Amino acid sequence: MPQAVPSGWTQTDNSLTRTIQRADFVEALGMVVEIGRLAETADHHPDIDIRYRTLHLSLSTHSAGSQVTAKDFALAQKINDLSEDAIRLTCDELHRRFKA
Repeated sequence: MPQAVPSGWTQTDNSLTRTIQRADFVEALGMVVEIGRLAETADHHPDIDIRYRTLHLSLSTHSAGSQVTAKDFALAQKINDLSEDAIRLTCDELHRRFKA
C-alpha cells in the first residue's frame, strides 16, 4: 500500500522533494543543522541545496537504487515536525558564533 506523502512534500518516481523558505541565511542554516541532527539519528541523509534563505530538500534511499522508501517518508515527516523552538535555539547559537 502506498504511503501518504507528508504535507509540503512532492513525490516523483525517485524522490520526495520540498522547498522551504526561512527568514534569512542564518535561519536557513539553523534549519539545516536541525535536519542534520535528524538525519544522523536516522542514518539517512537528504540532499540539501541552500540558496541564501531557500532550502531545497530531496530524499531518496541510495541503497535501494535511489528509490523512495519508508525511510524517506519517515524522515520527511520528522523534518515537518521539527520544533521552531529548536531551530530558534540553533539560530541563536549561530548568531553568537558568527559574532565571535
